[in-house]
Amino acid sequence: MFRKYFIFSILYLLILPISSFSQQKKAFKIVPLGVKGGADESNLSAYMVAASETNDYICLDAGTLHAGIEKAIANKVFSLPVEQVLRKYIKGYFISHAHLDHLAGLIINSPDDTAKTIYGLASTLQTIKTHYFTWDSWANFSDEGDAPLLKKYHYQPLLPDSSIAIKNTSMTVIAYPLSHSNLTSTAFLVKSNGAYILYLGDTGPDEIEKSNKLHKLWEVVARLIRSKKLKAIMIETSFPNIQPDKTLFGHFTPNWLMKEMNNLAVLTGADAIKGFNLIITHVKPPQVNIDKIKAEVKAANKLGFNLIFPEQGKEIDL
Repeated sequence: MFRKYFIFSILYLLILPISSFSQQKKAFKIVPLGVKGGADESNLSAYMVAASETNDYICLDAGTLHAGIEKAIANKVFSLPVEQVLRKYIKGYFISHAHLDHLAGLIINSPDDTAKTIYGLASTLQTIKTHYFTWDSWANFSDEGDAPLLKKYHYQPLLPDSSIAIKNTSMTVIAYPLSHSNLTSTAFLVKSNGAYILYLGDTGPDEIEKSNKLHKLWEVVARLIRSKKLKAIMIETSFPNIQPDKTLFGHFTPNWLMKEMNNLAVLTGADAIKGFNLIITHVKPPQVNIDKIKAEVKAANKLGFNLIFPEQGKEIDL
């Protein structure tokens, strides 16, 4: 009897670290290249995302590239020079909508970039094609639109609710339309080896937007939260609570964010939400407002989310 107990104990101790490791194994790495909205052109919305243990990144929005990569190198996230990270590591761009604070880095860095795909809803790609990659405003580095075509970038329209493989990575993505005032924005559900991350471009609460797009999105991801397959939601909170509803222009305040999170919790159950990673993006300067946003989000976090406020150039592992 003692011998059996001894053997069982040894096997348990050998298996436990393996089991614990598998539970803690990370699925994604996120490198924020820019975390703000608004006036700071050196730190605008852009997040490099890759499956863990690879350097096959996509860029979710591309407001800031060069300055963000420099920050990441300074933080020892990357050991290559800026130009090589841009050219070799970023495999494609996913643009949520065509406002400049989500796109400027892609346009400015296009002369130094390599051939890649730009993914987005058809309406977003149309704006890029007709307003940015034209010979009147810059140069046409794409394979459509104003001649001559430099053919560096290929436009890949995304059909809502349809999964697509991401070229040169092991990941897939599904796009979901969002309401952003009078514009259509996008949420991207990224999948890698059975795990997911949800990134939302600029959007506001359904009640203010007179929309049900967020509710439909919560219905999709609720089951992924319950099954612990969704590793994080990346969602904007642009203004502190003092901002009047009439001047939100398709954005969130902390109070409105948590009202939407309560709507999500109705679908998931409160227990599934506790400790879930909620990454707050697109905070708008000045710094006093950013400080208020952070304090107000923390104060309103009655559901027990694990709140993450990303910092430019500092890797997040999930």
